[in-house]
Amino acid sequence: MSSSPKTLQVCRDCGGGAPIDAHFCPQCTKILSLGRHGDYFAFMGLPRQLNLDGAELERRFRTLSRQFHPDFFYNATTAERRASLERSSYLNDAYRTLRDPIARMQYLLQIEGLASSGPAEATKQVPPGLLEEVFALNEELDEIRDLRGRGVPAEEWQGRLERAREPIEAKRREHEAQLQDLAARWDAGGGPEVLKALRDQFLERNYIHNLLEGIAREQNS
Repeated sequence: MSSSPKTLQVCRDCGGGAPIDAHFCPQCTKILSLGRHGDYFAFMGLPRQLNLDGAELERRFRTLSRQFHPDFFYNATTAERRASLERSSYLNDAYRTLRDPIARMQYLLQIEGLASSGPAEATKQVPPGLLEEVFALNEELDEIRDLRGRGVPAEEWQGRLERAREPIEAKRREHEAQLQDLAARWDAGGGPEVLKALRDQFLERNYIHNLLEGIAREQNS
């Protein structure tokens, strides 16, 4: 297979072809309109991986920010000025997403066709691996709410609430470790089975964080 990139976008100035994630036309050097492009990783010239070098990500962001900066296109055509604004905006979105490990993971799942339908998906049903912990937690929270409703002093139920938090926190640490392992396997060339496991673990992670947030609300109410 040829290693040369496919020309999937066309320069509006000269009509020449350019690789899908090129930012400037190889023929006339004009900035390309955003149009068709790949994904955040490719846009920034990064591999589609979950463990990225933060310093390299920052370097690429700053380099592209300078290249796209509207000040460089002050006297350019309207199309070029629009292209610089479009690319600057898209670059900011890409950087915000890729610099955050959780947003990066969610984005990777999305572009690989395994996106969740949103935060609500994490609360639709209890993941099988968490049934026991969730059942015990709900029972304890019901009893604590009853104590609070009867005016029992906080010092008599705050300790129970903290103890109820401990097994959920332990699950969180366990899931974070599993996610890190799956991320390393994906980066090493893992296939669809790794990605599916990653998605399942990611949804469970979101569910666990929702549980911990619920406990925090009880503690602060």
